[in-house]
Amino acid sequence: MSAPVTVVGIGADGWAGLPGGARHEIASCEVLMGSTRQLDLVPGAFERVPWPSPLLPALPGLLDRYADRRVCVLASGDPMFHGIGTTLVRLLGADRVRVVPHPSSVSLACARLGWALDDVAVVSLVGRPAALVVPHLHPGRRVLVLGSTPAEVAALAPRARLTVLENLGAPDERVHHDPASAGALHVLAVECGPAGCGPEEGSASLVPGRPDDAFEHDGQLTKREVRAVSLALLAPRPGELLWDVGAGAGSIAVEWCRTHPSCRAVAIEKHPERAARVTRNAVALGVPGIRVVVGPSPDALEDLATPDAVFVGGGLTAPGVVERCWSALRPGGRLVANAVTLESEAVLTAWRSRLGGELTRIEVSRAVPIGGFTGWRPQMPVTTWAVTKEIP
Repeated sequence: MSAPVTVVGIGADGWAGLPGGARHEIASCEVLMGSTRQLDLVPGAFERVPWPSPLLPALPGLLDRYADRRVCVLASGDPMFHGIGTTLVRLLGADRVRVVPHPSSVSLACARLGWALDDVAVVSLVGRPAALVVPHLHPGRRVLVLGSTPAEVAALAPRARLTVLENLGAPDERVHHDPASAGALHVLAVECGPAGCGPEEGSASLVPGRPDDAFEHDGQLTKREVRAVSLALLAPRPGELLWDVGAGAGSIAVEWCRTHPSCRAVAIEKHPERAARVTRNAVALGVPGIRVVVGPSPDALEDLATPDAVFVGGGLTAPGVVERCWSALRPGGRLVANAVTLESEAVLTAWRSRLGGELTRIEVSRAVPIGGFTGWRPQMPVTTWAVTKEIP
């Protein structure tokens, strides 16, 4: 059996900032791995192995090459907070990795700012789009952004107070409010005022049921009230995957993903122009990770990851759509389908007789001006079928 890998967190102050235990772990190793910058921070006569680029594809082979030697890996700050430690545990298992943590850049930033760490949102933009910060830009909230391009965040949060914290813990540490001059190694603090600081729609409530005009659409949109009911029936949970079949403007997928940062969605839409609109809505509302598949269902549903929930908002009458969705759904998963036409309603009625579940008729009227008065204008009623797949 190969020797365990030791991961030591190190700050920008290098060797001088390490406690005795961390120094001992480094001094006892035969092979030291890390970035070139980190390797230059510590003394010693061991073999130094700088990380290759790209790192992740090369990491398993690199670990195999040094499997019979005492390996120590340097990590920035806390190795288990957006760090290499989590990657190594995933590859080797928790029993094969020893972690010696150091204060993270987030801990140091909160200490400098006087912010309570337990009341701060942390968003990592390392290799990820800046739009991910948008759902966190609420009135009075504080956000720490890692790996950001400050100009991009500033454009998304034009009314925020931005603080750049560079080289935290190092002799040349600098705290300032000029994002344009931010160095490469920094944390960006975003502080929203009472009126908020970001795009109005994207940073609004995370509860499903955004106003219809929050979405770019051509009329193919699950309306606000029906959307709120549909999402309640879909019951999103952290980490779950949704198929939004016949996505239209993608409003269901977008609101599903906004309920929790770890929620994921695949939007399936046969019209290319609508599919492009889904992507724009996802970016504008802060969930750019939604995958968009262009093509007709059920053909476009092949080879997709197993869903935890499925929403069918369009294409119900196409042969094989419900069958494919139901067979793909994991046990315990939820399927919700909406029908507006008599033909699609007949499909739901037939499937309910086979699989059970609940049928609900939703009828919504909105108050509109009628001359100098106000009256009710009814929308088309929507029939909703919701069913949960039994766990064997």
